[in-house]
Amino acid sequence: MALNNNTQINNGPVRTERYYIMLEYSEGMMTAAGVVTLFIMIIGVIGNLLTAIALLRHSKIRTVAAAFIASLCVSDLLFCCLVLPFAASQFFHGKWIHGDALCSLVPMMRYGSVGVSLISVATISINRYILIAYPNVYPQIYTKTKVALYIAAIWIFSYGLMMPTFLGVWGTFGRDDKLGTCSINRDANGRSPKVALFMFGFAMPCLVIIISYANIYWVVRQSQKRVAQHSSSNLNTRRSEMHITKMVIVIFVAFVVCYLPLTIVKIFDPQLRFPAIHITAYLLLYTACCINPVIYVTMNKQYRDAYWATLRCTSRSYRFDSKSPDNVQNSKSFMSVSYLKNMVAKNPKG
Repeated sequence: MALNNNTQINNGPVRTERYYIMLEYSEGMMTAAGVVTLFIMIIGVIGNLLTAIALLRHSKIRTVAAAFIASLCVSDLLFCCLVLPFAASQFFHGKWIHGDALCSLVPMMRYGSVGVSLISVATISINRYILIAYPNVYPQIYTKTKVALYIAAIWIFSYGLMMPTFLGVWGTFGRDDKLGTCSINRDANGRSPKVALFMFGFAMPCLVIIISYANIYWVVRQSQKRVAQHSSSNLNTRRSEMHITKMVIVIFVAFVVCYLPLTIVKIFDPQLRFPAIHITAYLLLYTACCINPVIYVTMNKQYRDAYWATLRCTSRSYRFDSKSPDNVQNSKSFMSVSYLKNMVAKNPKG
């Protein structure tokens, strides 16, 4: 039943007009969305915190790709802790009730976290490609110091893009009068960074990921006959690398499924004719922060073992020596640079 601006629900406070525009007069939908958001937040905090602890405690899964996964994990954890509580509050109250300062800070955290997440996935895809296609230069490109610098650059770039808007010189963070949420609005000169953010924070990383995995597929196809000539242990090592690559592809696909609907909805329904679709798109976006640990568990045995050991409070630490062939065989998730270098050396004409 449609409600007007003067209607009270359950003797509660009168809802504002923007509340009804967003809800299409359905308080039940909003309450359900708030409950789902809290559920996503709890799962995301537990899953990402468990991932972070597992990466710290178990060296067997601490690889170069895992360093970028850790960056992705921290970003998702911050999203769960600093963004989702306010998102749930908006659903329950129907409007923003936390003041103007947080109305600028929270959307900055939301957009910055999205940038860190997708650029981290793009960086992992480049890492996978270099590992498989150029193993001879891989150790020089991915030293511990350089990996730390790469991760720092991801965070600085992602949140650096937010600073002009946060300072009000290129768009501004504030309340969206239609949604009743805090987002990016046009500034006094009518400027908005949304197109640039979409290009640099979403479209370009997606393009990099697609190109990287297309090249990985091509390299693998070209080397299938050559790989078949090697011992089963080397084949197992190569297969393990492909398992990690496939896991990152699934992470990317899940990311697009979670984030793209909201972008499409905002483009094709700016007048909020279908509020339920907007709310569903936001819930999909929130789901992205808790889905990655599920992917790690379902697709990678080493992560499953590390999670289980962490839950049992097992203090066992897997020591790894990259020069030991036995350890290379025992650690299926290890990035087999030495194997790939030998393969290139034995087959210089590919």
